[in-house]
Amino acid sequence: MTDAAYWLNTLRDQFPTLIDELAPAGRSASTPRGMPGPATPSRTTVPLRLHVSDAIRDITDGVVELEEAVRDKLGLGRAGQAPVPVRIGRMAALLAQVAAHPLLAEHVRDEARRMARRCSRALGGSEPMLTAAGRCPWCDSVSLRVFPERGSTLCINPGCRCDRADCDCGTNPAQRHEWPLAQNPEVSR
Repeated sequence: MTDAAYWLNTLRDQFPTLIDELAPAGRSASTPRGMPGPATPSRTTVPLRLHVSDAIRDITDGVVELEEAVRDKLGLGRAGQAPVPVRIGRMAALLAQVAAHPLLAEHVRDEARRMARRCSRALGGSEPMLTAAGRCPWCDSVSLRVFPERGSTLCINPGCRCDRADCDCGTNPAQRHEWPLAQNPEVSR
């Protein structure tokens, strides 16, 4: 459950910054606004940052739904309303119990990772990528990249195809072969 804890803590730390990003022109949301009226050189309007607003809505809905799913699966009652960081903290406190349910644990990890990455992208962050030593086992290309935040290694060669029937690489051009980071420990910068 360390992956899930990492992603939940990352999301809990980043979410307040995302809320601050909605404040126009670097002004805090608690700062009083000027009188309404037409835009003048001393009074301008700031464009609405829809991508930030959409990320906040998506993450808020996701956290609420994830907490409800966790509490339902664990047989706990409904939790009271609370800000997103508090809800994330409540879920983090339940991770030991979640670990007893492998499908739920995987779902919590995946959703926490998705929401933390969405928050990071909305804040302008990018995921670090490192070059991996060695060649792809499918295409023999030196196109392996390590994504430490995901905990995985990907082949970034768009022509990489395998012979596995259960793999989507033959039908989905966006499919990339992925391995857990532990299977490819040699990384070069």
